[in-house]
Amino acid sequence: MKPNYQYEKRQRELEKKKKKAEKEQKKASTSEPPSAPGTVETVVPPGKAQN
Repeated sequence: MKPNYQYEKRQRELEKKKKKAEKEQKKASTSEPPSAPGTVETVVPPGKAQN
């Protein structure tokens, strides 16, 4: 059976994307000052635009 190179490449790309997103999220959470107690924050997943 011949290997499916496109599948393997896609898996590597997805893994890179996931690691990059985690890194950006970690960087954003450490650079932002902590919110005041009692406030509610809305979390918007990356790639989703707020309307």
